[in-house]
Amino acid sequence: MPLSSASSSPRPPQPPASPTPPGRPPAGRPADNGSASTASRFADGLARNRESTLLIVLVLVVLGTALARPGFLNTQNLRDVLLNVAIISLLSAGMTVVMLMRHIDLSIGSVVGLTAYLVGTLYVQHPGMPVVVALFAGIAMGLVAGLVNGVLVTFGRVPSLVATLSTLYIIRGADYWFVHGGQVNATSLPDAYSRLATGALLGVPNLVLIAALVLAALGFYLKFYRGGREFYAIGSNLEAARLAGIAVDRRVLGGFLLTGAIAGLAGALWLARFGTVDASTAKGIELQVVAAAVVGSVAITGGVGTIWGATLGALLLGVINISLVVLRVSPFWQQAIQGALIVAAITLDTLLARSVAKRMMRKREHV
Repeated sequence: MPLSSASSSPRPPQPPASPTPPGRPPAGRPADNGSASTASRFADGLARNRESTLLIVLVLVVLGTALARPGFLNTQNLRDVLLNVAIISLLSAGMTVVMLMRHIDLSIGSVVGLTAYLVGTLYVQHPGMPVVVALFAGIAMGLVAGLVNGVLVTFGRVPSLVATLSTLYIIRGADYWFVHGGQVNATSLPDAYSRLATGALLGVPNLVLIAALVLAALGFYLKFYRGGREFYAIGSNLEAARLAGIAVDRRVLGGFLLTGAIAGLAGALWLARFGTVDASTAKGIELQVVAAAVVGSVAITGGVGTIWGATLGALLLGVINISLVVLRVSPFWQQAIQGALIVAAITLDTLLARSVAKRMMRKREHV
């Protein structure tokens, strides 16, 4: 049976495929740029290990200061750094919670000041009050402030920047009205309460141990519990979080309550650390706390950050401050260096975010 003409007609000869010149990638594929690949891997490493980068910078600062001033590395300096950073790290952890949800709490400095004075006043009126009761009293006072901030933000729909800036001035004004120019002295505090700062366990100050326990518990909650992961979800994409069934308002209110409670605890510990408090106690500390969180790679745009990173940021700033004092640098430059660190941290975070977004787009195009 004869075959059809279509099947019997021979195919026209095809020209031989031109070989790909050596060293040139096939058509449609980008050239393999070694330097670009190295830069991409380096950016990936920074994006995944920001805390490791902070740790390296911290070690370099310590070593550099020790080389310039050999007496820098001594037990007393280490103890002072840990005691000073303990309270800042607590407050930066509380700030991290609200920043993860794309909010901010500027009232924490006022809460610390008022709480420290009120707890001291309680000791003046009730000298035999147990230490645990004093700490819980400070936490309760902070919860009230956190509740006010949370209600303004969640139910009043007031932007957190405006709401907490308002409560900052309101609480500070109430502090000045209540204090009336007076102060609480260290002599009014019992020895058991003062030992929170002066005492130590295995060489580690009690104040540092308390802060470490709180930071570890909060970090564990944010990483492994659903409620903690919801803070990240809200900051990453608010509408997606609502569609996923997250009770956003309740979670935001809970975040401000948690931040207020930590600020109240920090106020009670501030009293134990410094002993003497007045109406100006902790004034302006909120700027140091925001700086520590931002330097610690907590994104102001929400959804990114860890308690470990915020703690490293607080430790880095604390070490830099004491290093500048040891090196006899002017206090003006101390503030200028802090500002430069904030700008550098935000710039690096933005560049890393853009780099990650570009790589994700390239991967989608190749799929």
